[in-house]
Amino acid sequence: MTAFSQWMADIQQRTESALDRALPAADIAPARLHEAMRYAVLGGGKRVRPLLVHAGGQLSGAEPERLDRVSCALEMIHAYSLVHDDMPCMDDDVLRRGKPTVHVQFDEATALLVGDALQTQAFQHVADAPIADDPRRQIAMIRQLAQATGSRGMAGGQAIDLAAIGQQLSLAELEFMHIHKTGALIRASINLGVQCGRTLTDEQMATLDHVGKVIGLLFQVVDDILDAEADTATLGKTAGKDAANDKPTYVSLLGVTRARQLAEEMCQDALDRLAPFGDAGQRLAELTRFIVRRQF
Repeated sequence: MTAFSQWMADIQQRTESALDRALPAADIAPARLHEAMRYAVLGGGKRVRPLLVHAGGQLSGAEPERLDRVSCALEMIHAYSLVHDDMPCMDDDVLRRGKPTVHVQFDEATALLVGDALQTQAFQHVADAPIADDPRRQIAMIRQLAQATGSRGMAGGQAIDLAAIGQQLSLAELEFMHIHKTGALIRASINLGVQCGRTLTDEQMATLDHVGKVIGLLFQVVDDILDAEADTATLGKTAGKDAANDKPTYVSLLGVTRARQLAEEMCQDALDRLAPFGDAGQRLAELTRFIVRRQF
């Protein structure tokens, strides 16, 4: 099997090429909007969600072209959420992925429209071609993506996050927020990737759903640690922003040492549950280790 680092690089490049094809060309009217959409999506990011899609697809023998389509949709939604998250009415940030945020590079109205357009482009992309053998499954997958994105998922989590500024949340409340804000899309990435291939048992899908939930929380714990310890140049976004905005985080609640311990515990939980899948779960296990060890 290809080394993990090479596999990861291959998926990242594959996703970049697929996104380039999926997004409207910059010279198609309205050109400024399309230019801004491409600016928001292309040439940056770790592509964690597409990596999770392809790792999930390995568990069910899914066709890579289907996984590319789902990966593009998830990455467009993720990019739209970052564009809106960075706007003055939200976190008011000026740097993302090492370059000016969309509202700084273009303007606020364009940034708002970029987010709107990327969200609808994502759903068009997963409706335009088969991503599952059964059309009924495809409809269910699109419904799952919508739920992970909306008020019961990512958007709802962001609303909870904004309402929590200046408050001290309990660990359970913090987890509830991040299960929605960060975790919903990560959880959906694995589930949708698996569903692009053959049908797994209900027990296997329940196990993988739990793994997705754990990885989503794990990603946020590590993100909070990095926000507290890494510098702006390393992160590619403004460091220390959560503390400056008085946002509740795993670090503010637990401290760095306990947050690191929690991340290791979550990582081990996910790895233990993936063990019965054997070689088919190798990429997902490697990604879990990568997320807990990442430095950016």
